[in-house]
Amino acid sequence: MSKVKLMLDVVNDMRSLADSIQAVCDAMMASDSAPKEVPATKTETAKEPDISLEKVRMVLAEKSQLGFTAEVRGIIGKYGADKLSAVDKAFYADILKDAEVLGNG
Repeated sequence: MSKVKLMLDVVNDMRSLADSIQAVCDAMMASDSAPKEVPATKTETAKEPDISLEKVRMVLAEKSQLGFTAEVRGIIGKYGADKLSAVDKAFYADILKDAEVLGNG
């Protein structure tokens, strides 16, 4: 393996680590500033909760730390992007479902 390849691997690992740290910070900030939920009344219809970018980032960062970095990149690519922030929010639930199976089989 060439030195350049090893250096590029280190760069990718550092990016992954930075993404993981960012996900943890975002999740901590979101939980600190999250408004208290108001219970829904009986007349309101139940709707699927919005999934935040921070939540998806946190889950993917955890999977990446477990050694599934290539798979995480593949999931993001599956939804037409090269980074999570470029993925349409409509796909967040699907991304979480895809990530859920990583390491479980």
